[in-house]
Amino acid sequence: MDWWLIFAVFLYVVCAALIVAEVLIPSAGILSLCALACLVGGVTLFFRHSALTGWMGVIIALIMVPSLLAIAYKVLPRTRFGRAAILSPPSRERGDAIADTPELSKLLGQTGRVVTPMRPVGMCAFDERKVECVAESGYVQRNKKVKVIHVEGTQVTVRVVEET
Repeated sequence: MDWWLIFAVFLYVVCAALIVAEVLIPSAGILSLCALACLVGGVTLFFRHSALTGWMGVIIALIMVPSLLAIAYKVLPRTRFGRAAILSPPSRERGDAIADTPELSKLLGQTGRVVTPMRPVGMCAFDERKVECVAESGYVQRNKKVKVIHVEGTQVTVRVVEET
């Protein structure tokens, strides 16, 4: 076996390692360029041996690169680094926030309490459900009683109700 075939296989292994590293380490594409250089160098050395070996190297590269990327992206979220680097999807507890427009329109005319200070946007509770609301008159303090006066899309407008 010729030395350049061994070196070509070595370049392919380095290319594979650099592809996986590119997924794990932000490098602004530098690792990808190095991986591409190793891949081109490996293919060149395979073609130096023979045309058949060169084309086999190209086919291996066409299979290896996408497979490694898919595997790296599949494995990344399961690693400790991946769990720290990737944001988790938002969790919504039952009865937390109402997001659907039809449910929001049912709030029209209901009264509730301000949960967070409204400047002019804040959270209000209606029957133990929290909804992001917009105050009609600017700042509203916490624990004030409010009434839903307008619902448009997902925007709920409330007015302070004087407690008697």
